[in-house]
Amino acid sequence: MRTLRAWRLATGLVLALFITVHLSNHALGLVSVDVQEAMRKFISPLWRSLPGSLLLYGALIGHALLGLYALWRRETLRMPVWEFAQLALGMAIPLMLIPHIFGTHVAAVMLGTETTYPHVISILWAKTETLIRQPLLVLIVWGHLVVGLHYWLRLKPGYRRLLPATYLVATMLPLLALLGFLRGGLDLRQAAMISSSDSSSASSGASPEAYASPENEMQSGADGVGSAERKAAREARKAQLDERKALLAERKELALAIAAGLLAVVLLARIARRGLRIRRGTYRIHHANGRVVSAPVGQSLLEALREARIPHASVCGGRARCTTCRVHIRRTHHELPAPNPAEASALRRIHADADTRLACQLRPRHDLHITPLVPADAGAADANVAGSEGRERALAVMFVDLRDSSRLAEHRLPYDVLFILNRFFAEMAEALSETGGYYSTFNGDGFMALYGTTSDHKQGCLDALRGAVAVSDRLARINAALTSELRDPLKAGISIHAGEAIVGTMGPPASPIISALGDTVNVAARLEAETKRHDCALIVSAACARASGVDLSQFPEYTVNVRGRSQTVSYYAIADAAALVPLLSRADERARA
Repeated sequence: MRTLRAWRLATGLVLALFITVHLSNHALGLVSVDVQEAMRKFISPLWRSLPGSLLLYGALIGHALLGLYALWRRETLRMPVWEFAQLALGMAIPLMLIPHIFGTHVAAVMLGTETTYPHVISILWAKTETLIRQPLLVLIVWGHLVVGLHYWLRLKPGYRRLLPATYLVATMLPLLALLGFLRGGLDLRQAAMISSSDSSSASSGASPEAYASPENEMQSGADGVGSAERKAAREARKAQLDERKALLAERKELALAIAAGLLAVVLLARIARRGLRIRRGTYRIHHANGRVVSAPVGQSLLEALREARIPHASVCGGRARCTTCRVHIRRTHHELPAPNPAEASALRRIHADADTRLACQLRPRHDLHITPLVPADAGAADANVAGSEGRERALAVMFVDLRDSSRLAEHRLPYDVLFILNRFFAEMAEALSETGGYYSTFNGDGFMALYGTTSDHKQGCLDALRGAVAVSDRLARINAALTSELRDPLKAGISIHAGEAIVGTMGPPASPIISALGDTVNVAARLEAETKRHDCALIVSAACARASGVDLSQFPEYTVNVRGRSQTVSYYAIADAAALVPLLSRADERARA
């Protein structure tokens, strides 16, 4: 399955490249049809060459067949809206695209014409059907492309920062392409009207049309000639052209019939398969929310939950990429099927134990009890977060507390207070996201974050220090933006401690969260209170400093007794988190060296 997904992605990327270049060329119609044609002459030889044609049409046919296979593998058509949109648009593309391909490239080969922009635009504008179908085809193809790319890339690091640019391209490129098509058609129509006017006013001679169709060229070549030989030759060419047109239409209808037939066969086969599987037996899912669901053997756990309308996380759409669909198998009297390679790889990535499985890949044969390990409304930021199975792990714990938050409500409406707090938490979440932190819990005016859940301990501690700098920078940004709203600038106390902690899913089964507990968490919380004692922005424990490899000896060092511990805790008091920037830069230089 992983190989098939790789091929589907590869063919999709080839098509995405072609479509993007093609629509960009359409957009040049806003300049002129001549510019469109000049760019086509530059690009077309690349795709019309034997390697280019094999690559393009191989990707097109391969992607369509792999899409049908993916549809066949689905046990249920209940799915998130984005998945359904991508699936529906993908199934509609062949039926919309085949007439366009046969009207351009195939027609050029069979009729001996050249698919120039003026000729193709003239043909598309000649009929209301094609004039409507072409813009609709652009929107369907582009919609399928951008949905697929977005839900593939959104799990990639750094993609979130590029979203504004990608949204702009996703919106503007099809719009400019359609405007270019409109402008090109209007320009050609105006040129034809001028040409017709010139022809009617001329005393003799053929019509000087700039963009003539093959039929017009054939007819104009014999106008005014009365010889029987030329008339017979003209009629023979016309008969041959009509025969080729009829053959072209037959092949187009055959291609449409094959595409529609394959889709119908897959849909009917899915119905037949479901009936056969029900006859083979069912299994029952005992969900942590109390519901019991029956599903046919062979249906994945995720598909069964979706069909039963039980919300369940699946950021990647069931492709074993994000692990947000993972569940804890609480009790079963039979062995479960072994994880396939894709599932096994994903589970290793998050250090899952033997009782954790991916709902999108597990196809049980017997009854089982499950508990979801990720909230049903999880997003891309929750993907691939390790430790949700309740295991001891070395990590860095950060506490951030907003100072004097009660004063915010003294002279403000509740709505204004919520606006400021929501802005604060939104900026803090971004700071964690860009430095590899996991937003774990919040308590009204503060929160706890975990670092090192997907990296080694040293990297987690370094990321936590960078996170403190990012939090400080974001807080300064809020103060600058809300100067008129705040009597006093917002201040926060930040503490970081590192060590072993129990990391796992906690809370009620219907809405669990990933959090941590243990001595490391208690110490980190206690150190946050020390920021008030020293009136500083940041406290970093000596344990975290040692683990990160960053020398903090230039800052004042103190010790504190923590309730429940026999030993004191050493820490550094840092007045401004920005003071860490040069130290972190030197640590990066040492790592590169």
